[in-house]
Amino acid sequence: MPGVRGAMMHGAILRTLVRSLVPALAATVLGLSLAAPACAAATNADSALADSALADAEWRAIQGTISGQLAALKAGNAGKAFAQASPSIRHQFGTAANFLAMVRAAYGALIAARYTEFLEGAIIEGNVIQPLRLVAPDNSVQVALYTMQKQSDGRWKISGCVLAPSTVHAV
Repeated sequence: MPGVRGAMMHGAILRTLVRSLVPALAATVLGLSLAAPACAAATNADSALADSALADAEWRAIQGTISGQLAALKAGNAGKAFAQASPSIRHQFGTAANFLAMVRAAYGALIAARYTEFLEGAIIEGNVIQPLRLVAPDNSVQVALYTMQKQSDGRWKISGCVLAPSTVHAV
């Protein structure tokens, strides 16, 4: 684990950051849902999460989904990466190749990160958020805030991601 100069993001600070980004995440998720109403039925499985806590096993499953997608992205395996996306994301991009092209263009930090670390997840206003610290080769730090969606079959899929800058710098 690399050392981090300055204060590390503690739970309260992280929750404040996530709360400030929830409107952007919600707009992204809602925009995708409006663009793909046929896929909206698959999103109802997580509606009961409003303000409840998730079991540790659920957080591990969420982290497994994200880790699987990151490994696939780094390997250039568009199909495996695309499979971890929610139905509305898959509908929006249509093909795995289109999805990979978008990730490379807009989320290159995910692929380039030399180190990643899951931070404490949270359920905020019914949104399941899993933060992931990304340390770039130049030691700059970003936090990827993943919005997760539980499918009717119990599996977790990624329904959105926002990259947030950090004032922390790794050494």
